Amino acid sequence: MKLAAAGGLATAMPPAFLCSEALAQGRKVLNTMITPEPPIVVPGINNQGPTLIVGGKLFEGLLTYTPQLEPRPGLAKSWEVGSDSLTYTFTLQAGVTWHDGKPFTTDDVIFNITKLHPEINPRLRSTLANIESVIAKDASTVVIKLKTPFEPFLINFDAMTLPMLPKHLYDGTDYRNNPANQNPVGTGPFRFGEWQRGNFIRFVKFDKYWQQGKPQLDEIVYRIIPDANLRGVALQSGQVQMAAFNDIEAFDVPRFRGLPNLDVATAGWELFGPLSWIELNNRVKPLDNPKVRRALSMAIDRNFILNRLWFGVGKVATSPVSSTTKYYDRSSRLPAFNIAEANKLLDEAGLPRKADGTRFEMRFMSLPYGEIWNRLGEYIRQAFSQVGVKLTAEAVDAATWARRLGDWDYDITVNFVYQWGDPTIGVERTYISSNIQKIAFTNTEGYSNPKVDEAFLKARRAAKAEERQAAFAEVQKLLIEDMPVIWLLELAFPTIADKRLKNVITTATGIHAGFADVTLG
Repeated sequence: MKLAAAGGLATAMPPAFLCSEALAQGRKVLNTMITPEPPIVVPGINNQGPTLIVGGKLFEGLLTYTPQLEPRPGLAKSWEVGSDSLTYTFTLQAGVTWHDGKPFTTDDVIFNITKLHPEINPRLRSTLANIESVIAKDASTVVIKLKTPFEPFLINFDAMTLPMLPKHLYDGTDYRNNPANQNPVGTGPFRFGEWQRGNFIRFVKFDKYWQQGKPQLDEIVYRIIPDANLRGVALQSGQVQMAAFNDIEAFDVPRFRGLPNLDVATAGWELFGPLSWIELNNRVKPLDNPKVRRALSMAIDRNFILNRLWFGVGKVATSPVSSTTKYYDRSSRLPAFNIAEANKLLDEAGLPRKADGTRFEMRFMSLPYGEIWNRLGEYIRQAFSQVGVKLTAEAVDAATWARRLGDWDYDITVNFVYQWGDPTIGVERTYISSNIQKIAFTNTEGYSNPKVDEAFLKARRAAKAEERQAAFAEVQKLLIEDMPVIWLLELAFPTIADKRLKNVITTATGIHAGFADVTLG
């Protein structure tokens, strides 16, 4: 793209974007993007990808994790696991304050673990229900006692999973409608500055951050740029210095790899293991029939999606568990793409074609995360039409999509969910009967199979890795038989950054981390 194209950007950008140079004079300002605009920036209250990326600069957890998923200090400077495998002792950092000046204490930790997250955080509900007690041993020490041993317990304490929210602002309130959700107060290296909806979100350096001398940046500005072409121009021209996975189209990644001023990395997703799928509302006929769900799966060419829509970035899914996640069953295979067999299964299910060639009609709620997801939706509609299924597209924004998913107000949509390093934490929540809730990112498809529930429970309770592996192999076998959703791709999300940016990806959560160490040369 020629420099003239970058010049053309100025006439199309909102005024605040043009202020980036003025904002940066004498200050170290990281201009980046976020797509789509998040509904709020408080992790835990909202767990959509854009919220987690942005909110990770404001909020922290007790621990962070290396790319090898080894725990490292966060708001806890040290931790010990008792010989009984039930007792976990965390010693907190000294001198930590919330952005409003109040001290961060053991009371905050206990409140988050025992009251706030059990109510708001569906992914953690089963894990937190296994806690027998949480007490303050002294002013800086919290002791957690489990009911039964749980092998992956320590992987739960990052800001993306168990962010610490201030007790003094949330206790005794309606958590989801608390005013602090619009004026967030965390302990992170940056504090909330300004949010012009549809334009930008600005965070500023927290001068009293507990890690002395950090952060290195003075501000982070997240630009809201709806047009994908303009986002690409903004990155190439240097008007923004970083782009995340939803900001840039997959077909542009090879071009950006060739530019001398940019780095392209796919690291920083080790904790997440993102897996995409077509979500089917199992309550809605005929999607309540496993034979119909299997037929629809066979109408999808995953290799086409990977190579023609994602331009080879990622990997075709072969299981409900990502191949990069612990306890993936290497023998797992999804039904192969086969239009003839898909049509045969639909005939057998008692769904003959009508005079117009259709068998049945469904609503399709698009995932509002950028052009690539729009194109995926177009492909799905075309693919399903080959087996006589007509989809009516419904375009929504990110907040509406999450609300309708949580309200079960959809027939078919697209989703991608993180696996969080262990199937008990990231996979179980989507398929167990006890997690059928009117909350996004639970078992919103309404799938229920007692055998699957039992296998997940065995894996959760197992003390040995080989026992968990056997239980998860059974889980994967049963889920592939029932096909509650149509798994598509193991996603690989590139981060594209100006080479002057240093220390962008240093943890297993990459661009979701706090950016306390990021520098802009």
